[in-house]
Order: sequence, then C-alpha cells, then structure tokens
Amino acid sequence: MKHLFLGKLLVVLLSFFCVCSVSARKPIKTLLITGQNNHNWQVSHVVLKQILENSGRFSVDFAVSPSQGKDMSGFVLDFTPYELVVLDYNGDSWPEETNKRFLEFVQNGGGVVVYHAADNAFSKWPEFNKICALGGWEGRNEDSGPYVYWQDGKLIKDSSAGPGGSHGRQHEYVLNGRNKENPIMKGLPLKWRHTQDELYDRMRGPGNIGDLLYTAYSDKETGGSGREEPLIFTVDYGNARIFHTMLGHAGATVEDNTAMQCTGFQVLLLRGAEWAATGKVTQKVPKDFPTETQCSYRKDYKEKK
Repeated sequence: MKHLFLGKLLVVLLSFFCVCSVSARKPIKTLLITGQNNHNWQVSHVVLKQILENSGRFSVDFAVSPSQGKDMSGFVLDFTPYELVVLDYNGDSWPEETNKRFLEFVQNGGGVVVYHAADNAFSKWPEFNKICALGGWEGRNEDSGPYVYWQDGKLIKDSSAGPGGSHGRQHEYVLNGRNKENPIMKGLPLKWRHTQDELYDRMRGPGNIGDLLYTAYSDKETGGSGREEPLIFTVDYGNARIFHTMLGHAGATVEDNTAMQCTGFQVLLLRGAEWAATGKVTQKVPKDFPTETQCSYRKDYKEKK
C-alpha cells in the first residue's frame, strides 16, 4: 500500500509540474494596432509579428484600421483578451469607444509597447501623450511639454520654445546604457552599435520616464541636436507597464529593412515586450548581441540556433 500511495503521489506531482510547465510556455496574447502611419506600416507590422512570434513567447493578432481619411467609426477594439498591446499606428483619431477601452486596458495594468513613430500620434490627446512620455511632430511644441535629454549624468527637462521631434540623416550609432538594474537591461552591454536608423531628437512631452534604459548622441554632423537623446525607456503611468523604443525605422521591404534587422533592436523589443506583459524577463542574453564597435543582424528576424 505504501508503494502504491507513493506511486500515485509521484503521478500527481508530475502532472502538476507538467501543467505548470505548459502554463509557463503559454504565448503572451498580443494585439498589434496598425493600418495608418507616416512610415511603412505594411512592412513594420509584418516584421514586428515575425520578431515576436519567432521567439515562441508571443501570439500576435492584428487590428488594422481603415485607410487614412476613411470612416473610422467601426474601428472599435476589444482589448480584454490581451495581455499586451503593441502600437504601430500614427494616423486618424480612433473612435471614442476605442479610446475609452484602451485607457481602461492601460490603467488596469495592461502592457504596452510604443514602437518608433507611434509616439508621433494623437498630439492633442493628453492621456496618450502620458502613455508615451515623449513624442514628436504633429504640431507638438512647448505646450506639449519640455524637451527631455540626458546631460551631466541626469535627465534634463528644458521648457524652451520650439517644435517637438526631428532627426538627421540615417546612420549607425552607439546606444549608451543608463540603467543596469531594470529587468530589461540585466546582462545587456552598456554600449552597443545599432544598424543604420533614424535617431529621434528634440522630443517633447510630459516627460514621465520611469527607467531610462538607453540614450544615444545625436551628432550635429549628421543633422542632429548635439545632445544625448533618450531612445529606449519605460514609462511611469499608474499601474501600467509601458516600454517605449524609438528605434526601428521600417525599410522598403521585409528583406530591405536594415534598422529592424538589427539584433539589438529585436532583443530589446522582445525583452521590453515580455516585461510590459508580465513584469519579468526570462530571456537569456544571446551570443549574437552587437558590441560597441560591431553591428549584428538577424535578417530572418529570429535568433540563430
């Protein structure tokens, strides 16, 4: 009887651990909002899905808006099935019901990734600008909030008058780490070289940055601001976990897409997305991560095995 009891107990324990293991591997349900953008969303949304799903950690659904200028009244989204929302949208205003539901999702602790030009959107929507912390273009100026940049070891909030958002010509540049302890950053190098991309500068907004993760120097020789600009950070917004990356300008095609093929961009996106959805990062730092002097590419948008 004793052996029978122990055998049954072992079966129960094994079943329990199997269930836990399956649960741990369950993909993070993700809604990617796209359909309008001043950038090539036809490429970016496809690539973002590939990066996320190729990791095995995410399951991505698309919400594709009507074309610019078309009737948006039917673009009413249901966020309740999702743990994570990825913003790849810069266009016409959403219906009020979608705005309301999105804010409820975020304010109830939903995870959000703000990707590249999504921070250009909705310049007149105060809560959206708090969700992004910083934004550019679309009429942003001193009324939108201060310029925010890194200087003398700290973030500066500069209320000078002027337009928000600019960038020089695309080029390779080095990312400079500013936080070793955030889970997204654990184990990553504090300096790494990014592939040719836009480098956003003179961004403005509420400036409610949570943890500043990486900055980069916007060199005047490439048409930049001459300042160290915040490019990757988390956002301090109630109970929400928000990851904002300004990297990743979409190319002409999925194959001709240098900025999004950067291993550093992809790894930070994956780590930031997992953190936004769960509060944790379970991914190991890959061997192909770029160094300070050498770019690294994943042209098929997945880790090399």
